[in-house]
Amino acid sequence: MKRIFKWLFRLVLLAVVLLVIFFLSLDSILRLVVEHNIREQTGMDAEIGKFHLDLFSPVITIKDFKLYNPPDFGGTLFLDIPEIHAEYDRDALLKHEIRVTLMRFNLGELDIVKNEKGRTNIFSISTGLTAKNSKGKAAASFKEQTGYDFQGIDILNISIGTAKYIDLKDQRNNRTQKIDIESWPMRNVKSEDDLISLVVFEELRSNYFLSSLVGPKNSQVGNSAAVPAILHLFGVAF
Repeated sequence: MKRIFKWLFRLVLLAVVLLVIFFLSLDSILRLVVEHNIREQTGMDAEIGKFHLDLFSPVITIKDFKLYNPPDFGGTLFLDIPEIHAEYDRDALLKHEIRVTLMRFNLGELDIVKNEKGRTNIFSISTGLTAKNSKGKAAASFKEQTGYDFQGIDILNISIGTAKYIDLKDQRNNRTQKIDIESWPMRNVKSEDDLISLVVFEELRSNYFLSSLVGPKNSQVGNSAAVPAILHLFGVAF
């Protein structure tokens, strides 16, 4: 009988050790899963420096996130995001609703690449994602894609660093634009329309750098095709 209890105790200790290993490795496991899912969904390679899911409070933090262009755009850097920090309403999540109480989104660098065929990545990738997600039909809603109702972001804090234009056919056209928006706070964000003031400020600050590259010539900020495309790629267009 003592031997049975001894083995039982050893099994309990083993279970504790495995749980400790799991908790210590959870962030690394989730980081790999997220990188894999991004690759599956977009066809683009992703690197995440740190992924942290707090098991005791509703907080998710991603550090040093990099997304790379597909091979037809040179495999170069597309997005460099030093931080995505989100705090969410746990009670809402239990009701199949997503309500973010605080989100910090720091876009360090956005690289717009024009390939040798004259196509621009920011639109080609966005169009490809829409087609893949919708399977030839109208683009799916947030609830259809996730199974959750999106209730909005109470406080969204956005920083934007640098935008680059890279012409793979003629490097003489390459340009870099410093935007340097630091901690722009916005409240009750539920759609891309709620970000229009940020877009206007960014356009004025960068002398219409992005619209001149990805939007129709002589377009206004309010109706530029660049606005929804850029916001979609920022990950805040629902």
